[in-house]
Amino acid sequence: MKDKHPWGSCLVLAVLAVGCFAGGPLFFRDAGFMDLTHASCPPGRAFWFGTDTMGRDIFSMIWAGGSVSLFVGLTAALISTAASVLYGTASGLAPRRLDALLMRLTDILLSVPGLLFTVLLQAAWGRESPAGLALSIGLTNWMSIARVVRTQVRQIQGSEYVTAARCMGAGFLRILVRHLAPNFLPSILFMVVMNIRGAIAAEATLSFMGLGLPPETVSWGSMLALSERALLSGEWWTLLFPGAFLIAALLSVSDLGYALERRMMRMDRQI
Repeated sequence: MKDKHPWGSCLVLAVLAVGCFAGGPLFFRDAGFMDLTHASCPPGRAFWFGTDTMGRDIFSMIWAGGSVSLFVGLTAALISTAASVLYGTASGLAPRRLDALLMRLTDILLSVPGLLFTVLLQAAWGRESPAGLALSIGLTNWMSIARVVRTQVRQIQGSEYVTAARCMGAGFLRILVRHLAPNFLPSILFMVVMNIRGAIAAEATLSFMGLGLPPETVSWGSMLALSERALLSGEWWTLLFPGAFLIAALLSVSDLGYALERRMMRMDRQI
């Protein structure tokens, strides 16, 4: 039986991406504008998703905040993938003693809780910005992928084409790009997609806890943080709409990742 393609998840992600990154001119209200005369308005014709306690339009905030959350997720995944590929390849090509030392260092880093590690890096940077948060998250989520890359490199480093490239004087980067990466990239694609989901969730969690982005930076996580107090007064819309968008994005990315994993398993069985 053929696996179903995640068309629905791809459509949801496409709508979110287009709306967040290219839909700014369509939303006539400034996401950061505070209109205290319309504070805590419920959803209606004037404000489709209502307003928060500071009078900001939640509909506009969701799309503006989504661009920040998606930027953090994609950038963090890119950073973690690059770090894991370089580290895992270096470990796989290194002599056995150095390889063992590098893997023990990876085990030590894996033992540190990811969110705690991210908070420590945030404190070290001393700057709260989407780029800084993406860098912190990316540098704390590369270890698992690096172990997979190292295993794959260990299996193929003795291949004839890799040996021939070394004999011809090819450098580390050339061997990685031309000979090693095409072989292990399909194996880590699922983990890369899941890293995007994890980075988006990490941003939302840290911002909700007040440890991520500053309050003036609108993101899905910061919107959920501000909605905690609003729930006590029955303003349900301040939590429902940003939470629904966040959950839709996480579920869609997860569905896409699992579809890639199923496809890779099916290809391995055919081989």
